[in-house]
Amino acid sequence: MRKIPPLRALQVFEAAARQEHFSRAADELCITQSAVSHQVRVLEEHFDERLFKRAGRQLKLSAKGKLLYSELSRIFNELSDLNLQISGGESQELRLAVYSSFAVKWLIPRLSDFRRQYPEIKIRLDMITDDPELSDSVADMFISGQSNHPGFWHQLLHKERLIPVCSPDLFARGEAVHIESLWQYPLLTVDEGPLGLDWNRWSVANEAPFPDDFQQHIFSHVLLAIEAAIAGQGIALASDFMVVNDIEKGRLIALDLPDIFTGFKFNFSCKQRRLKEPAIAAFIEWINHQN
Repeated sequence: MRKIPPLRALQVFEAAARQEHFSRAADELCITQSAVSHQVRVLEEHFDERLFKRAGRQLKLSAKGKLLYSELSRIFNELSDLNLQISGGESQELRLAVYSSFAVKWLIPRLSDFRRQYPEIKIRLDMITDDPELSDSVADMFISGQSNHPGFWHQLLHKERLIPVCSPDLFARGEAVHIESLWQYPLLTVDEGPLGLDWNRWSVANEAPFPDDFQQHIFSHVLLAIEAAIAGQGIALASDFMVVNDIEKGRLIALDLPDIFTGFKFNFSCKQRRLKEPAIAAFIEWINHQN
């Protein structure tokens, strides 16, 4: 007879280890935090080993805890795959975690084509502003700035290239805008947090210092700056691929001014082991044909 640890305790430990938080594990499993603590304690008594250690207020896995979590993650993934095989196939409903700007300006306008080609596959969009945890508990697929994550397959979608754009109504017909005259118009600036102001980065990259009396309006999100540009309120910096539709429809014009490559990359990510699932494979094939 096989000697195995308590199965319920293993399930609870895996959630707590993945979340690195007892409370979040409790929420995921719909149990109390004290129940999570109890099950972890049962497992520690079974192995006679500490599986977690506290670093200040943070919960970290011990060396034995890391070993157990690594093997449990693999085993649970294999069980999940086996369950799908026996129960009749993979889910046709997919959760996609995606940056709001990417979703609104690029993905959503194209999604009707995906739904026309694959009406049986349902896509739920979950908007994100920061890079999320790459985990099946968060989403099935991701469009974020992350790469080289163990167990995940990544594909580059776009390298961020910011270009100056504005409404065609901002200038007199035929008027040209040069770096020297750029500062005569309001700059619609995005505060990118630790990265600073986007027009400041453009100024440094292109060795074009601001005069003391230039005008700028500051926004917390690029979507707001783009909408302000469409409304004729000034000149914004926007990812080139995000404003293609706006330029084609005449809502914006791309100015003949230098661009800036930020070094940021938009990547598609999903679990390596899920690449052959029909729904995920279909989405990957579709998105590859959009570039």
